[in-house]
Formats: sequence, C-alpha cells, structure tokens
Amino acid sequence: MTFLIAALGVLGVASSGPLIAATLGATTVSALAIAFWRNAIGAVVMVAPVVVRDPRELGRIRASEFRWCLIAAVALALHFACFITSLQLTSVAAATALVCLQSAWIAVFQLFRGIRHSWTVLAGLAVAFLGVVAITGFDMGTSPEALAGDLLAVAGGALAGLYTLAGGKARQTMTTGSYTTLCYGMCAALVAVLALFTGQPLIGFEAAGWLGIAAITVCAQLVGHTAFNHLLATMSPLLVSMIILLEIPGAALLAALFLAETLPAGTYAGLALILVGLAVVVAGQRSSARKAVPQLAELGTD
Repeated sequence: MTFLIAALGVLGVASSGPLIAATLGATTVSALAIAFWRNAIGAVVMVAPVVVRDPRELGRIRASEFRWCLIAAVALALHFACFITSLQLTSVAAATALVCLQSAWIAVFQLFRGIRHSWTVLAGLAVAFLGVVAITGFDMGTSPEALAGDLLAVAGGALAGLYTLAGGKARQTMTTGSYTTLCYGMCAALVAVLALFTGQPLIGFEAAGWLGIAAITVCAQLVGHTAFNHLLATMSPLLVSMIILLEIPGAALLAALFLAETLPAGTYAGLALILVGLAVVVAGQRSSARKAVPQLAELGTD
C-alpha cells in the first residue's frame, strides 16, 4: 500500500507539467486561470475539515501568522505565474527540472542567513547549478523563447523556496488545515488581481479547458501533494524528499509519451545533473538538521 501511495504521488506531481502544457496548448485557458482555480479549489477543499473540526480556529490566527502566510502566498502566486508561463516557452522536462531547484534555493537562502552547510550540500549545489548551465546553454542555441522559459522556471524555483521557508515559519504554530486554507485562498486572490492587470481571463473557457483545469487540480494538487503528506506520517522526511525528486524524470517521460517531446542529448545530461545534485543537497540538509536538532526526526504531521 505504501508503494502504491508513493507511486500515485509521483505520478500526480509529475503529471503537473505535461497537463499544464497540454491544456495551454490545446485550449483557450490562460496561465493565470490555471493558477487561480488550482489554489481556489484547494482552499475550498482544505477549509471544510477545519470548519468541521473547530469552527473558530481560523478566527484565532495571530498577526504574525497572517504575515508569514501572506509572504508565502505572494511567493506562491508569483511561483505559479513564472512556472506555468515557462511551460509555454520551453520544454516540460526543462521547466520541471529547473523549478524543482527549490531545495537548492533553500540551501542558498540559508547560506545568506549565516547557516553553514556541510561540504556535501555545497557539492550538491554545484552539481545542480551545473545542470542549469547545461540546460540554459543548449536552449540559448535553440531559441530566445526557450531561454526565457528556462529563466522563468529558475525564478519559479527560487520563489518556491521562499514559499517553503515562509510556510515553515507559519506552520510552527498553525495547523496544516488553517495554513493551507489561508495561504491558498490569499494566493488565489493575488492571482486574480494579476489576471485583472494583465488581461488574462479566469472564466469563459470551453469544456476541454475546464477539464484540463480539473485534471491539474485533482492529479497534481489533491492526489500528488496529499499522497506525500500522508507518507510523511509513515516514512522519514528524507525518503519522501528523495521520492519527490522522481518528478523530474517522471515529467520528462510523460512529456515524451503524451506530448511527443524530444530533447537534445545535452538537455538530458542537464536533467541528470540537476537530479543528482538535488539528491545530494536533500541528503546533506537532512543530515545537518539531524545533527543540529535531533528532535526534528521525531516530529510528525497533523
């Protein structure tokens, strides 16, 4: 059963890039519409158990918790705007790999905050960013659009790292339900404002477009992320983090099968470097955390 849940989780998150690319390419759905409805539906789904469990929980949110949620929501909104737009400009495989650099960005942000990392983390960062150079270098030779898509995906990964750090601060005192409800809800509102200023519609799509939005929300948001949240209760965070990295080859394989996406050999080499580098970074960060704060390994999820 654990293997089945892990497989569903990998398929869920790996399907995000190909599903978004297919929806954007075959329908009139806008990039911000996907980000809006994914978060809006996620907020509605997450608020239900919170209200049933404790109707007054959301009313007890403190000002400091709200600020961290707002920072996380802003980062998440910009992350989705960058990542989904990048899928219109570069390959699914490259965009997915580059946006998955969030673990590396977290380590970089921690370095700027004065947190020292082991040599394994630094080595992993070097390998991962070497993969970025390989991918962007090959895309620079193909088209300016592909390079722009790569840079947007890199920015999306950095924003995802900021979202994770801010969410970690909020989650120190907030439950998963109240945090995700507030964060997803504010993110949806911010994306709606972005859509208004950029002129991207949020409604009025054909049936195929709404089907694509529903598939993205169910597969990536509800199945993928829920599966990994469940696994955190039965597996170590390190193992779950390693399994999530399978999103990179998974997205590349799905894009090749269903979108007939082919890549230069050098791009595949870049994907491999990012995957290996991130695995080393994740392992090194977990090892450092266990040495510095041993009790972290005993924390569960709610």
